[in-house]
Amino acid sequence: MRKLTCALLLALAAAPLSAADVTVLTAYRIHTMDAAQPQVQAMAFDGSGKVLEVGEAKALLARHPGARRLDVGSATVVPGLIDAHGHMSGLGWAMLTADLVDTASKAEIVERLRAKEKELKPGEWLIGRGWDQNDWPEKAFPSAADLDAAFPERPVWLSRIDGHAGWANSAAMRAVKRDLSGDWQPDGGSIRRDGKGQPTGVFIDNAMALVDAAQPAASEATAEKALVLGMRAAVEHGLTGVHDAGIPLSELQRYQRLADRGQLPLRIYAMADGNSAALESLCANGLYRHSSGRLQMRAVKLYADGALGSRGAAMLSDYSDDHGNRGLLVMSPEEVAAAVAKAHRCGVQVATHAIGDRGNRIALDAYAHELGKDAAGNHRWRIEHAQILSHEDLPRLAQLHVIASMQPTHATSDMPWAEDRVGPQRIVGAYAWRQLRDAGTHLALGSDFPVESVDPRLGLYAAVTRADGNGLPAGGWYPDEKLTAFEALRGFTLEAAYAGFAEAEVGSLAAGKRADFVVLAEDPLAVPGAALRTLTVKATYVDGEPVFEAGRK
Repeated sequence: MRKLTCALLLALAAAPLSAADVTVLTAYRIHTMDAAQPQVQAMAFDGSGKVLEVGEAKALLARHPGARRLDVGSATVVPGLIDAHGHMSGLGWAMLTADLVDTASKAEIVERLRAKEKELKPGEWLIGRGWDQNDWPEKAFPSAADLDAAFPERPVWLSRIDGHAGWANSAAMRAVKRDLSGDWQPDGGSIRRDGKGQPTGVFIDNAMALVDAAQPAASEATAEKALVLGMRAAVEHGLTGVHDAGIPLSELQRYQRLADRGQLPLRIYAMADGNSAALESLCANGLYRHSSGRLQMRAVKLYADGALGSRGAAMLSDYSDDHGNRGLLVMSPEEVAAAVAKAHRCGVQVATHAIGDRGNRIALDAYAHELGKDAAGNHRWRIEHAQILSHEDLPRLAQLHVIASMQPTHATSDMPWAEDRVGPQRIVGAYAWRQLRDAGTHLALGSDFPVESVDPRLGLYAAVTRADGNGLPAGGWYPDEKLTAFEALRGFTLEAAYAGFAEAEVGSLAAGKRADFVVLAEDPLAVPGAALRTLTVKATYVDGEPVFEAGRK
């Protein structure tokens, strides 16, 4: 009986799939990102969403007679795009609050806020995101007085485009339970004050928490809605995966509930939010992976410093346009080292936000000290942004086997003022994609949405052209750092997958991998670089099922 059972199981395992269980996709061109078969015209995958084989259309159709046909005609198929650094909840909240992106003046901001206020109840906070003083004529930080005339009683709290500074009116500051005047500063943050020691209304980095804590807590339903909205926007733009860079345990649980209900349309690689409860959970319970395969947490995101736009990025020497200022450390070197050591003990991947050259050095020093002789291993620790690197530190990423998780659109957004901040010598090590890649560093690409657009096409375009939407400057900004279209696409597919320990499952299209792919009307590896930002996303598939189709609601 036992022999019969084993024989039956073997026979069932060897039995061919029925035609109804197989789909054969045919296209003008499929870029697999697999070196063994880089370009094919067909792909077969089963009902579970696993790729069975890729190859020539006629051969695959012959081997799978009666299979379901999915012919996309003249379109091009690429592996599902993965954003290696985004903030899903932040994207959703940005869609629920006042959109201040691309405002050219404080007057325009007030105009948008007045329109948003009409949707609010009396006493409800007016929240917005996206202002950037670098886009205004005066290029200076705003003040509470700029908002008070229009909103004398309603609390107003507005996040800067990079999320590293906030702008409050007087009503919002009155809601803070601590006296904000004087000369004290919170650790890792800065309250900007006038000559009399009174807060001006701008809070940088960790100081933002003072105003955040004064806001009424959002309902669970609204918090979940923000996630759903963010994920919907992601798949509409061709993303099949996102590395959610730093979320609390409560957010992971929110994702879990959605995953349990089958409501995750893409893969989420979540990072714990620093040395907090989420990291404690990973240490106590082990690395997390949902049974659906669409949600996992096995990394922690730390913060070395702030952002360049608000002059909070930690620099080794003074800002070129603000003498005496070297930025902020969000975590002290000792705090970074302690968190890195803890994560290492727990087998958790470390990803550290580092923008300034000092921030990057602190992160690299902590990694080198903790990893020691294990630096050559498969730890896949990451630097998030790696924006300004000193000449001495740039080769250390490859030497320590550290991944550079970078966002191409940061360069094209920052280029009008970045050199003013750091000067002509330090800018040579800024947004240095080509130097890092040529040194042997793994380059995972993303956007940092909602700081930048969630649209990965803009990232592909920025990586290849280093130009703005109008193609300026001609030839690109520091064009020696450009990537090829193939390198850029690899950064949003196979390299992003590698950064999340997922290259055996996603990032390329090959037998045994998941059928995550994007259908594009144009070929991203054949069009001029300028056309990358306007590629047409026709459909997004995850596990062989459409999660977005153009024209369908």
